[in-house]
Amino acid sequence: MAKTKSHFICQHCGQESLKWLGRCPGCESWNSFVEEIVREAVQSSGVANSPVLLNSIALTDEARTSTGSFELDRVLGGGIVKGSLVLIGGDPGIGKSTLLLQMVDSASRNDLVLYVSGEESVNQIKLRADRLNISGGKLFLLSETNLTHIADIINQIKPKLVIVDSIQTVYCEDVQSAPGSVSQVRECASRLMRMAKESEIPVFLVGHVTKEGALAGPRVLEHMVDTVLYFEGDRNHTYRILRSVKNRFGATNEIGVFAMGGNGLKEIANPSELFMSMRSGGTAGAVSTCTMEGTRPLVVEVQSLVSSATFGTPRRMATGVDYNRVSMLLAVLDKRVGLHLSQHDVFANLAGGFRVEEPAIDLALIAAIASSFRDKSILPGKILIGEIGLTGEVRGVSQIETRVKEAFKLGFTQCIVPKSNLEQLSSIPKHALIGVTNVQQALATALEG
Repeated sequence: MAKTKSHFICQHCGQESLKWLGRCPGCESWNSFVEEIVREAVQSSGVANSPVLLNSIALTDEARTSTGSFELDRVLGGGIVKGSLVLIGGDPGIGKSTLLLQMVDSASRNDLVLYVSGEESVNQIKLRADRLNISGGKLFLLSETNLTHIADIINQIKPKLVIVDSIQTVYCEDVQSAPGSVSQVRECASRLMRMAKESEIPVFLVGHVTKEGALAGPRVLEHMVDTVLYFEGDRNHTYRILRSVKNRFGATNEIGVFAMGGNGLKEIANPSELFMSMRSGGTAGAVSTCTMEGTRPLVVEVQSLVSSATFGTPRRMATGVDYNRVSMLLAVLDKRVGLHLSQHDVFANLAGGFRVEEPAIDLALIAAIASSFRDKSILPGKILIGEIGLTGEVRGVSQIETRVKEAFKLGFTQCIVPKSNLEQLSSIPKHALIGVTNVQQALATALEG
């Protein structure tokens, strides 16, 4: 029999120790070490794989299967790849199970699909399926948490797609620790990965997230899988964003936009039109800009409100934009433009519940703050795109032509862009472009008229 020994493992980062520690030296979290019985690995007597010469490998296109959802296919890089292991994380109740159930509805019309749930009974899944009008022609449901039993069912029915909801509820009998622990999550994910690669069955895993928004369990879980998707959204808004942060078969930072309704998730084919339909239009403190999410341009509205501080210390609040970035831009306005906001509360918001962290929205954000402070609106036909440095210069941004064309498509007539980007816009009429080099010039151009 293989030897067993006791280790203390941090449940946040997977750090191991021979004795209990009050504070983890890896992630510095307190009281996170739990004693687990770890079985030592038995040396395999099998034959190792032989090395293969790089030039002798014949390249073949990865066969992809459509999920039935254009937005999900976009985030995955074109569809599901055989033998891939995909991890989907998100807050509780955000719609992860709904998204996967709608996906397997399309896949099960032609191929056999196995949906494994460790959190719900088959009756509960059936109730949700009826609410979503899902027929599930060849969809098999399994309520099980034992990985050995799950593997036996997979070998028995040989499905074309497997969903495991969620990886934190599945346990392996060989590991003497509770389900959801670092050892269990790592071992179960490793076995599912080997099964996916050997049988070429794509496997989707649902992962819990911590209160900080990171995937629960060991960090190695994200390194093991082929694709990591985050399902984001605000409970106060109906819109959901599926974001790719890792993809071995496609581009990262792609997003898919959905709207949550009574009949499940609905795809939003053109998010820019959706966000622009809610814009203020001619109100002081509202400015439009165009951001890039992967290869997709999105026109969004940046809003700001500047008011006199009621108390001695002014408030700074940012929703949907980086708080530290807002603080930096306020310092630039104070030093380079002469807008003294030390006695004013400043609130910044991105309309529609969206979140953007790229610096290309700096110019729109600083214009919105100045517009609200001076109580002077910016014409609805103008859109501002550009990054701002600490010296007040306006820097060029990437993919400027794609951004400008998206803005004109939505009806904007004038784009204020960095002057260094004008050479890349030779196909755009000159009268529709205004190149600026610094913040003072940008604000004078945006607030005129």
